[in-house]
Amino acid sequence: MRKAIIGIFTIFPLVAQAEVVIVALGDSLTQGYGLPAEEGFVPQLQEWLAAQGADARLINAGVSGDTTAGGLARASWTLTSEVDAMILTLGGNDLLRGLDPVQARANIEGILKVAKVAEVEVLLIGLQAPGNFGADYKTAFDALYPELAAEYGTIYLPNFFAGLSEDGAASNPAGLRRWFQLDGIHPNAAGVARIIEGVGPSVLTLIETTQD
Repeated sequence: MRKAIIGIFTIFPLVAQAEVVIVALGDSLTQGYGLPAEEGFVPQLQEWLAAQGADARLINAGVSGDTTAGGLARASWTLTSEVDAMILTLGGNDLLRGLDPVQARANIEGILKVAKVAEVEVLLIGLQAPGNFGADYKTAFDALYPELAAEYGTIYLPNFFAGLSEDGAASNPAGLRRWFQLDGIHPNAAGVARIIEGVGPSVLTLIETTQD
């Protein structure tokens, strides 16, 4: 019986899971603004995934200053045939400029449509708007991420910065300034590490979904 089993494995060798290629499409938060290359979001996430035993290769498609419109403009040529999955984190610069949430929604939906055609699995990471643009603006902006995630069947994480707060709050209060660079917008290396603790499990789910 033992020889028979060995013979079966010789004819039908076990096939290891192929490496999953993931594009991180985003803005300066993804690109790693203000940090040495190895301390940015993508390199630190790559190391975190390796430590979890995940066979994945990340591509940094973060462009500093990019809006949702910019992300849509480059989505089709970013999602090449080698790409299996995408981490989508855009909207921060739309917020900084007070751009219309309706347009941001249309742009992100456009990216999700490109991903669907390319048969690329998506992890959509949201952001919460500040209150200074008014309640209607905040309601419209905050809702676009979960609603689109539900409509397009993506994996969804409510807030990029959730890992910075012990209670998972989607905010950047004064008590959390130690995790940010002097501009108060971009995380420092230690802040990125904490962000990845919050984002990482969802990326593992993304990888598992891709391999199913």
